[in-house]
Amino acid sequence: MQPETLKLLFIFAHPDDETFGTGGTIAYYARRGVEVHYICATRGEVGEAPPDLRGYKSVGEMREAELKCAADILGIHAIHFLNYRDSGMPGSTDNTNPNAFAAQPTELIARQIASLIREIRPQVIVTFDPIGGYLHPDHIAAHNATLRAYEIAADEKENLDGRAAHRAHKLYYSTFSRRFLRAVIRAMRLIGRDPRKFGTNNDIDITKIAEHDFPIHARVPVNSVAAIKQEAFKCHASQVGGMGRGARVLQRFLDRNETFMRALPAEPPARVEKDLFEGI
Repeated sequence: MQPETLKLLFIFAHPDDETFGTGGTIAYYARRGVEVHYICATRGEVGEAPPDLRGYKSVGEMREAELKCAADILGIHAIHFLNYRDSGMPGSTDNTNPNAFAAQPTELIARQIASLIREIRPQVIVTFDPIGGYLHPDHIAAHNATLRAYEIAADEKENLDGRAAHRAHKLYYSTFSRRFLRAVIRAMRLIGRDPRKFGTNNDIDITKIAEHDFPIHARVPVNSVAAIKQEAFKCHASQVGGMGRGARVLQRFLDRNETFMRALPAEPPARVEKDLFEGI
């Protein structure tokens, strides 16, 4: 009997989420023979974009191409789009678009994701932490829908396109220690910068992010694939160009290790895991 293929599923909101937060982990496991899948809720239609769109017809088309470029470099086996629209940052007019991802019922999205979980049959699933990393409405929507989808996919009473029920062994949240972020806040205040107006568009309040701390249950060492992650980073040229210096410093810090909270099984591990497949 052949051993079961190891499969790892990432569920995020936009093109670039896979690289900026977990690109090292994706590259690390892909190079160890793990089949990596990515469910992407939108095509990032309201992200940063150059005036000429680099020859593409729309921002969404451009960012989809950037994602495919990054996926090839990282080693992603398949991308699965949910085909919703980017909702934009909190309070923007894009929030009210009828196809905005964050405006959809959680149950509807969860059932779509659950059907894909049954199709892919991963042992490990990764999504955003409960505040979506930095309080982006699409990130939070992806978190909520994934948590619900995990249970729907495992429920034999649920009929999803005739696919057999599947319960993944583990569900992780991509997150990071707030200790470093608090140091950034202190440094910004010392030089007269307002940490409530972080990023190129001054639309990220990192003091609110720092209020939410999540335990680190797994730490994947990604130094060995840092160069690969940086190459994938370059694919998202439209977004990288708009990153402020502070965001780039934070990104370099995260290039050493990528960290995760284990949501399920709910009981915390006895020690920090170095492998998301530990115990499987």
